Amino acid sequence: MDLTTTDGVRSAQAHEIMRSEGEVPAGVLPTLIETSWSRCISRGLDADSCSKEVERARRDVLLTERERNECLLKHAAPVMNGLYAQIARSGSMIVLTNASGFIIHSVGDQSFLDRASKVALSPGVEWSEESKGTNAIGTALVEQAPVSVHGSQHFFSANHFLSCSASPIFDPCSRMLGVLDVTGDSRTPSHHSLALINLAVQTIENQLFAHAFPEGFLLHCHVQHELIGTVFEALLAFDQEGRVLSANRSACRLIGRSHAELMNHSFSSMFDKSLSALYDPLMRGTDIIELRLFGGRTLFGRPRPGVQARPPARVFSMDVPRHDAGTAPRLPADDNRGLERLSTGDAQMNAVVEKVKRVLGRDIPVLIQGETGTGKELLARAIHDEGPRRDQNFVAVNCAAIPDGLIESELFGYEDGAFTGARRKGYAGRIMQADGGTLFLDEIGDMPLALQARLLRVLQERNVVPLGSGRATPVDLSIICATHRKLRDLVAQGMFRADLYYRLNGLTVMLPPLRERSDLRALVQRILDSESSIPRGLSIDDEVLALFERHPWPGNMRQLANLLRTAGVMAADDGVIGRPHLPDDFIDELDHQPVGSGLAPEGAQGVAAPCDLDSLTLRAIRESLSRNDGNVAATARELGISRTTLYRKLKEG
Repeated sequence: MDLTTTDGVRSAQAHEIMRSEGEVPAGVLPTLIETSWSRCISRGLDADSCSKEVERARRDVLLTERERNECLLKHAAPVMNGLYAQIARSGSMIVLTNASGFIIHSVGDQSFLDRASKVALSPGVEWSEESKGTNAIGTALVEQAPVSVHGSQHFFSANHFLSCSASPIFDPCSRMLGVLDVTGDSRTPSHHSLALINLAVQTIENQLFAHAFPEGFLLHCHVQHELIGTVFEALLAFDQEGRVLSANRSACRLIGRSHAELMNHSFSSMFDKSLSALYDPLMRGTDIIELRLFGGRTLFGRPRPGVQARPPARVFSMDVPRHDAGTAPRLPADDNRGLERLSTGDAQMNAVVEKVKRVLGRDIPVLIQGETGTGKELLARAIHDEGPRRDQNFVAVNCAAIPDGLIESELFGYEDGAFTGARRKGYAGRIMQADGGTLFLDEIGDMPLALQARLLRVLQERNVVPLGSGRATPVDLSIICATHRKLRDLVAQGMFRADLYYRLNGLTVMLPPLRERSDLRALVQRILDSESSIPRGLSIDDEVLALFERHPWPGNMRQLANLLRTAGVMAADDGVIGRPHLPDDFIDELDHQPVGSGLAPEGAQGVAAPCDLDSLTLRAIRESLSRNDGNVAATARELGISRTTLYRKLKEG
């Protein structure tokens, strides 16, 4: 028989050979499927039967099994609902099982649920490999790894209309809890099903982890600090003596050690700091800390105490306040984090600060635009800290970092009993958490259209309706949004609601990229003075400053801060940051800059003044802006150009 056609035909032909000859043809199927079929044959399963007669468990048995897996169900059900929202009306279902493959919960399109019920793919039935042959749930349990089984790859002929992708769920101690599966019609493309399931499982595991160590301290970390708080973050739990309690799978991959190996470590054996690195930031109001693994790799971390955790008396005597993951810690009253801190001599930034000051406390929404890394959240926090709501919560939500299916429950919350497994007493979403304070919606341009309509209703009616509730709860909050995208273009493309856009841009401010700012030297000094990881007393030589003024800074302020942290550590014994202390990729970026692209002021040491027309024009505009204290209209009049032309020249620069 010819087995050289498409995968679907090849597996169907292989199934026919297996049924007729009682053996699995070698080299035709994926290795994982071939091995599973061999196990099924060795167990004496008949591909033309539905195994032994299937009996659904009695309702009391199902309820008992759900109670035994209450913790898993509690954290998995909201994720399943969010995932289903992404695939609704696609003729599919999502299934949750316990560690033996017994289905305890499912959601899906009713038409497909009815079809799946005919092969007993429903709560109360076990889908282990022993009882249902090769299938994504049962085979994932055996392999303890993600598995996809499509169409005729299923051992039983009756299941060939199914296409399934499943991934095992592990508890914080690496013990298998169950399996999450998405199943649809085999005729429907399902290329991304396994990726979606893996993300959903990682979300469930992270939530289980975060609630598993009430007396410990959690470290949320990643090599990219913007990924802290997302599904991709690494999680480590420590006891109050610094011993490792557990690590999630992302942490094991990030550190390069197995879970068992990490259990033999402590905080001080992994990082270049003492255990107080977890406590001190909570006292200082610092959100993100920098850590260096022994071996040299740098991580960014956000420490969080468990609900019963208290720091040792030898570190400090007062209790550590707890804060929600999206809520800024209260700052001392004299902490200088207001708007004036952002005024460091650049005319464009000074103009932004002055504009924002005029709308403080006037219930005017602020929309912050700018490239990635220009400090949009820093400005949002400064607006909150200087406004009349400074003593209330500042709640930040990154709309681009939360999966589409989860952002609705994350923002709006849900009621007790909104769905099976929902938290008792429900969950107050981020909007309710910001009641009385400030809600900062970062990357608002990435919010799904359906949620934009709900957000608009909240802003207009000043109340929020949690999922599963018919009751509106009044909210009083200030809204600040930010995006690196051009919302007007998104509106024109139908990707952003025009009514929401006009509701959010009460005051729109544009943060200039670092390459256009005239206060680079002041910013460098501020970072050197304020970063705890940079040795005190370091200076920076003129050659390096000249290089900084030539650099395009595609990562803006974030890139500058990271570079100075690294260079500061390298120069710790020298006292002065020089060219040898700079990373090679930074120098390489400079070497590949086109001639005439520099924007350094005249007289900068070692740097030729720009001589191309565009650079001279941009310099003239910036100097005029500086003379006119950022007044665009006065600058345009002085230069004899329209404001439209002035904005265009700044944008092109």
